Amino acid sequence: MSTVLNEVRRGTYLDSVALMRISGAIRSMDGVDECGLMMGTPANLRILADAGVLAAEGETAGPGDLVIAIRARDAARAAAAIAEAARILSRPKRTSGSGPAAVMPRTLRSAVAALPGANLALVSVPGAFAATEAMKALAAGLNVLLFSDNVSLDDEIALKAEARARGILMMGPDCGTAIIGGVPLAFANAVTRGDTGIIGASGTGIQEVSCLVSNGGGGISHAIGTGGRDLSREVGAITTLTALDLLDADPATRQIVLISKPPAPEVARTVLARVSRSPKRVVVCFIGAKDLDLPPNAVAGATLEDAANLALGRPVATPASLSRPTASGKLHGLFSGGTLAAEAQLILSRAGLAVASNAPVAGSAPIAEAHGRHTILDLGDDAYTIGRPHPMIEPAVRDAHIRAALESPDCAVVLLDCVLGYGSHPDPAGHIARLVEARPPGGPRIVASVTGTDADPQSRTLQVERLRAAGIEVPPSNAAATRRAVELLTQATPPERR
Repeated sequence: MSTVLNEVRRGTYLDSVALMRISGAIRSMDGVDECGLMMGTPANLRILADAGVLAAEGETAGPGDLVIAIRARDAARAAAAIAEAARILSRPKRTSGSGPAAVMPRTLRSAVAALPGANLALVSVPGAFAATEAMKALAAGLNVLLFSDNVSLDDEIALKAEARARGILMMGPDCGTAIIGGVPLAFANAVTRGDTGIIGASGTGIQEVSCLVSNGGGGISHAIGTGGRDLSREVGAITTLTALDLLDADPATRQIVLISKPPAPEVARTVLARVSRSPKRVVVCFIGAKDLDLPPNAVAGATLEDAANLALGRPVATPASLSRPTASGKLHGLFSGGTLAAEAQLILSRAGLAVASNAPVAGSAPIAEAHGRHTILDLGDDAYTIGRPHPMIEPAVRDAHIRAALESPDCAVVLLDCVLGYGSHPDPAGHIARLVEARPPGGPRIVASVTGTDADPQSRTLQVERLRAAGIEVPPSNAAATRRAVELLTQATPPERR
């Protein structure tokens, strides 16, 4: 019978990415079934409880306490895992060199003193502390990228109102991607500098568009992340509107691309009214939105690929080019990028396919209604990353789902994404390729997209070559990969047991 053991470290907090990496190391130990290192917020305690790793001691944790939660085959292995987690946590932090790069300030005030010329703070602390630290940064006149999640809606509104009053940017919370003045922040890519500014409520949406523009011969001036709730009715697009002001005033930006899932209708009207006053050309990509009342200086792209093509002055792909598959085989899309999953859903729905997803968009159904439908899963969703790294950081998070799809008797096509860049796994394509190469002969066809550039640490060309060597088709974009998957469904014979 398994043993659940918890240790609580009072008054201790660490960056969530660091905690997820430690969790991955502990989970690989012999006899450890599950592991989670999380701050003791109510939301995190519910996650640990749902994962079956919360014990009585862990239940006593508060938002400022770190919970080490282990489920192992026996008490000895559980105790060994706790000890190993403690050992990793106690490692001294090391720096090398001298000057600002070697400074490790413990407070925002000391950081500002060490770097008096800085004008942006990246905040990545647990949600219970994040709003306070972000407000301190705003009060110091700093633009803020708030990577942290679990920040309340009221705190987000207050932070963004403060930033608006000061004429500075409040990106986030839960802002995963930005490129400011050519500097990639959080999960971003090494793209060419140019004259296209991007404003996005989506991290992987910004990554896909910025890479497609860069790879297509264009370039990015700035990419400003807003956080996923910015275009909600409650927040009212505060950061989006501020970003439009800043890009309008930026002489290096000739055109602007807006990326989001469809906003609240009244917010969309507000944003488009502001777009109408911009002196610059604006590409609007509210994925799947219909009947937008665009001003004369704006054009609309339904997909991320459309947005990139319009920014490059190229024609967009037309839905009429797709035909509805007649074969009975199913498509299973397994994504690390939520907006890439949304784009795929839209294209499949355009082709007349019945789609179910854990994050449904227009034309698709909840995953609970998956029977008889093609499925699209966003495996970066919280439900699939309980105490685990995001699949962009650790692609093994997707392994069980990929294996299940490859072995499924009704699966004809598996559709994957592979997102490169700073912060992502050093060889995601190699990991996928090794998984695919180990499967028995036959089985479904596999199509993948690679979001990235050759200047990224992983090199897009090398990653594409690795996937193709494993027999995986790699079209030039996520949208093109989805269209190719539809074509393969049309060609597929009804699956028997391969």
